[in-house]
Amino acid sequence: MAIENGSAFLLKIGDGEVPPTYATVAGLRTTQMAVNGEAVNVTTKDSGGWRELLAGAGVRSVSVSAAGIFTGSDAETRLRGHALSGAIDDYELSFESGEKMVGRFLVTRLDYAGDYNGERQYTLNLESSGPVVSL
Repeated sequence: MAIENGSAFLLKIGDGEVPPTYATVAGLRTTQMAVNGEAVNVTTKDSGGWRELLAGAGVRSVSVSAAGIFTGSDAETRLRGHALSGAIDDYELSFESGEKMVGRFLVTRLDYAGDYNGERQYTLNLESSGPVVSL
């Protein structure tokens, strides 16, 4: 497997249409994704002292965090609007290999910071709502 360039890990936001057209959230310097799952323990006294888990059960989720420089792009403006309204929208994660993951996400955190005489920076967190599929 080839090493992939981190700058090619892109976060994109949908335009609200069906099917959505995605625009890259500009200015991102770091992007991180975590796939989370809760296990359902089905261990019994017949398990021979080993824990047993139920496949396909539990709750799965995808969390995305990113940080970057504010550029004022339309995608950033749309993302900020979702953070303020609590709206859930379509997002796409795009990787250098061409793989994509799409799903609906809620902006759970959006922070802005800036130093005097410096650029405005932001960090954001997204949490999935419903299935996230790999294309």
